[in-house]
Amino acid sequence: MAVGYLVTVVLAALIVVFCMVPIRGPKPLFYFSYRLGLVFSEIPHFALYGLVAATALAFAEGDIATAADWAFVGVGAVAAIGLVVVLRRGIRTAPVVQQALDEALGAGTAKRRRPPLARILLRPFFRRRGDVRRVRNLGYGDAGRRNLLDVYHHRARPQGGPILIHFHGGHYDQGRKDTQSLPMLYRFASKGWVGISANYRLRPSFTHPDHLIDVKKVIVWAREHAKEYGADPAAGVFVTGSSAGAHLAAQAALTAGKPAYQPGFEEADTSVTAAIALNGFLGAYFDGDPATDPVQLARADAPPFLIAHGDLDELVPTQNPKALVTALRAVSAAPVVYVEMPGGHHAFDLFHSFRFEALINGIEDFTTWVREKEQAR
Repeated sequence: MAVGYLVTVVLAALIVVFCMVPIRGPKPLFYFSYRLGLVFSEIPHFALYGLVAATALAFAEGDIATAADWAFVGVGAVAAIGLVVVLRRGIRTAPVVQQALDEALGAGTAKRRRPPLARILLRPFFRRRGDVRRVRNLGYGDAGRRNLLDVYHHRARPQGGPILIHFHGGHYDQGRKDTQSLPMLYRFASKGWVGISANYRLRPSFTHPDHLIDVKKVIVWAREHAKEYGADPAAGVFVTGSSAGAHLAAQAALTAGKPAYQPGFEEADTSVTAAIALNGFLGAYFDGDPATDPVQLARADAPPFLIAHGDLDELVPTQNPKALVTALRAVSAAPVVYVEMPGGHHAFDLFHSFRFEALINGIEDFTTWVREKEQAR
């Protein structure tokens, strides 16, 4: 048997295992499985493409001749079935999102949409859109490149659009503004929103509350400058984030106007219309300070929340975001949408996948509902 085919079959089988079973140790195995899992849990069809092509080539070149060869063909067939199962889990996200929205916001909130099949199946890595312009590296503070943000806006610059601010993840010690949730930022910008994705200061040089102060500065910058790109803060300022960025988004939404986190701009408006937390760790910061725990910050006047998490998240078990859902629902009059996505791993927001496209649809429906309720007041 050709070595190339053998390697392809083994790799495909490992991908299936890592996509279906969250591995949490030992560390070398964890990191290997984590990387493969977060990619191929979203785009398993690319692994399937490679497996089918390798099998066809092996037969065409006469490499399948012995019983052992046929045994590996059987392993490849099982791996192919597993990849289809992983793909179906992603497709099942759409009804899960719709049910979560309808339960929290009322029947009929979620709108059915066809997934962009060509984009998902053939070019999930290409996040840019021709009708959207990205303005890069605008400064919002004095911390150099860690205080830079990008703006996404429709090329036609329609006026009066709402604002969507995103903060990246990375364990508070890595990451940058142009890596995560780009399909969402481009989609919203194409709809007339103004999207903002920002860096913030990182550990170990900086710690809490430095990160949160930066987030507040971004919100203030958005209120003051996003109108230059067609936005109107009165139409809504929504804050979202991935992983550590979700932690920051939740903190920002629950600490609006707190002077301790707004040194030098205490009187500025840092309130947000709603918060959207994606695969976030929503507990206390590294030092265990309860003032950094969104669960402890839950309050009666909290804005609406949408919290989305994968049920196979290797880094943050679902009990963590569920604790914030419970805390908010116990005290807040605003709705809390919780979406637990079947087969979802950490960092599910990198590509155009069935899962993330369905979630973006849900986020669009959520923001529409929130804006309509705000306008009706």
